[in-house]
Amino acid sequence: MDLPRSRTAEEAVTNILYNTPPPSLQPFKRHVLNCLVQNEPGVLSRVSGILAGRGFNIDSLVVCRTEIRDLSRMSIVLRGQDGVVEQARRQLEDLVPVWAVLDYTNTHCIERELLLAKVSILGPEYLEQQYIGGPTHEPRRFTDSNGQEVTKQELEVKLAHNFERAGHPDQDAPGPAPLTPSEVIHMKSNNMQAISTLAAQFGGKIVDVSEHSVIVEMCGKTKRVEAFLTLIKPFGLLESARTGLMVMPRTPFRDPGDSDDDSEAVGAVDASLLPPG
Repeated sequence: MDLPRSRTAEEAVTNILYNTPPPSLQPFKRHVLNCLVQNEPGVLSRVSGILAGRGFNIDSLVVCRTEIRDLSRMSIVLRGQDGVVEQARRQLEDLVPVWAVLDYTNTHCIERELLLAKVSILGPEYLEQQYIGGPTHEPRRFTDSNGQEVTKQELEVKLAHNFERAGHPDQDAPGPAPLTPSEVIHMKSNNMQAISTLAAQFGGKIVDVSEHSVIVEMCGKTKRVEAFLTLIKPFGLLESARTGLMVMPRTPFRDPGDSDDDSEAVGAVDASLLPPG
């Protein structure tokens, strides 16, 4: 038998180049997956493990129980190509504890996200000093601007004293000029009123008021939450927490008059045009 002719390196490379499928040109876009899973331990780790194994970075993940005791709902937001996300969705459905995985990317849905933001009412000039103070529940000692170790309470008292002290400012001392007690009250009141007005425009409200800061609660779409954070930053954003995106599809609306139109259209068909029998 005649042996086949051995191919040269040039022919092998040409064959590889022309027979290799081109890379996908689909754009990366935002996908929203709704997973209905069994309420049992380990489901979240298995779902996130499959997505991580395919190279997805989860933008937000919300897990909560539903009205059914043994059923939980996962709202997952990620970015990827349509074909790759569809493969991951089918792989998630193959898991035993997963009942269904729905892609709400092109569905008319109600999207909401909850935000809690702690905002300073002293102004941006005193924001760095409030960061030095640390959390109120942390029982440790801090170092002030002079290098001396002080407790949390002493540091807060010193911050309030620097903010409320009266008299002529020292030209060599860094930081903002001192204020009189009346100016302090007016500044806090004006900042709090401005924050409350801004939060009301976005459908939010102030849920906690302390001596130097307030906590604002706001619920809305992701873009609306990000816009609110951008507008609230000049006041001095100390801390923020977001829940992630929660979605629910809209119920389709059907006009009652549509059925009458359909019956009239069916009745208008000429019987002579129908096939025999």
